[in-house]
Amino acid sequence: MAVTVHGSGLQVRRLGTVGYQAALDLQTQLVEERKQGRIPDQLLLLEHPPVITLGARNRNARSNVLESADALAQRGVGLFETGRGGDVTYHGPGQLVGYPIIELPPARHDVHRYVRDLEEVLIQAVSDFGISASRIPGLTGIWVGDSKLAAIGVRISRWVTSHGFALNVSTDLSNFGLIVPCGISDKGVTSMERLLDRPVPMAEVADAVVARFHGLFGGPATT
Repeated sequence: MAVTVHGSGLQVRRLGTVGYQAALDLQTQLVEERKQGRIPDQLLLLEHPPVITLGARNRNARSNVLESADALAQRGVGLFETGRGGDVTYHGPGQLVGYPIIELPPARHDVHRYVRDLEEVLIQAVSDFGISASRIPGLTGIWVGDSKLAAIGVRISRWVTSHGFALNVSTDLSNFGLIVPCGISDKGVTSMERLLDRPVPMAEVADAVVARFHGLFGGPATT
């Protein structure tokens, strides 16, 4: 695990590939530690083995999974219900997943603003690679045309955040055919590599996300 602490105390943990349950358990632990003031703000960056996750309190999420749990298991794809917002999404290798565990200050006690801020971080980060992404009114995530490049689903407890975003860098997009992504049937999914038609190093994308995240939520990044 690579850990970097930036000037304002943001601790970035680059965790490599982490199983989904292990990541949930780690988030639960870190959220409690952050609430108690025992740790600074955290940004977890990682990849997951193939897994489909269902958003909390969404009765339609399971209907947007197009295969049975047994069929998914035979393909080596996990299935989890989560505590985040949103519908159903896929995580897998080649996707940069970010879990910010941060305490939002009183001036930012606005869930919608926080989601928009995460979108802005990702829009700025992919712009560093020459990709022009944007928002679609009424939908979350970032988009290039009608194709989603990154999904966002968050949880906030006593204004400490968890869950976060999933940015498709070199993801096998065929696996999104197992679901109706985010419950949206008339839109597509894309990746940075598909858009650029070249390999994109995950470490470079992570660097861009860290810099943009720190620029929006903190001050100038220092190591």
